Amino acid sequence: MQETRLDTARIRAARRMIDPIFRDTPLYRCEALEPGLGCAVSIKLETANPVRSFKARGTEVVASLLAAGDSRAVVCASAGNLGQALAWSGRGRGLDVTVVASRFAPAAKLDRIRALGARLELVDGDFDLARERAAAVARYDGIRLVEDSLDIETCEGAATIGLELVDSAPSFDAVLIALGGGALATGVGHVVKACAPAVEVICVQPVGAPAMTRSWRQRRVVTTDSTDTIADGVAGRRPIPAVLDDLLLVADDAVLVQEASIIAGMRMLLHHAGLVVEPSAALGIAAILEDRDRFAGRHVVTIVCGSNVDVDAYHRWIGAAPVHGF
Repeated sequence: MQETRLDTARIRAARRMIDPIFRDTPLYRCEALEPGLGCAVSIKLETANPVRSFKARGTEVVASLLAAGDSRAVVCASAGNLGQALAWSGRGRGLDVTVVASRFAPAAKLDRIRALGARLELVDGDFDLARERAAAVARYDGIRLVEDSLDIETCEGAATIGLELVDSAPSFDAVLIALGGGALATGVGHVVKACAPAVEVICVQPVGAPAMTRSWRQRRVVTTDSTDTIADGVAGRRPIPAVLDDLLLVADDAVLVQEASIIAGMRMLLHHAGLVVEPSAALGIAAILEDRDRFAGRHVVTIVCGSNVDVDAYHRWIGAAPVHGF
């Protein structure tokens, strides 16, 4: 495999920096899902932890390194999950954490960031505007900016999921990974391709937030003017060039799925797996629903990456008319 920015030895070292509460998450075959999907499906569950997403794997690494140095203040932009994770990791290490987010982010995510003791600044725009504001705060205050996916610690923290996948038995044929900024996809993809190269790495993004997928397909950065998806956790408009370079080396495919399929995937995970998930976490199931023939007879792992969902919105989505019978 060609070299990405990631390093497998560093990823193994990063694993030792992560609180055990975020490691060795459940990985299990979910047979109840399989009749509706037509393939063997295993779930890697990244929601059973204090911040209910995979993001703390990266923020644990960031916060550990910061705590060992002179800087005690840090700022990030977040769609909600990274902010919670950085607040949790920073609180335990005495760091001063500022999170910049869109005021239109799910209220449950914003409330939890506050509850974890971070300073929360809201902007009247989307995630990419929050990124700009967080960078300005870092420059003005002279503090560390954590930029998800660009900062290698966020990718290598997420990559520890890949270590747990490739060490598992039985083996699997493909892994379906939610694609947003790219930390999860490049991290897990790097480890899978380094340690189990026959496994297909498939990234999944909503058709209403296609920037990274379009960039992967065209092998150059493609931006969009807006996003239109319920999957707020992956709704970026401006891919980071260095992250795209990594993704081009580890992803076998990048696919776009419809909103109806995301909702159908959320409904299936609730009814057949007993899991309440946010839309981004259902992208893998959505991809199978839209292309059953591709996955027929194969063993697929999907990473259920987050469950921080607005309760009222969730009930609206799940209570809507079923799609394709699910």
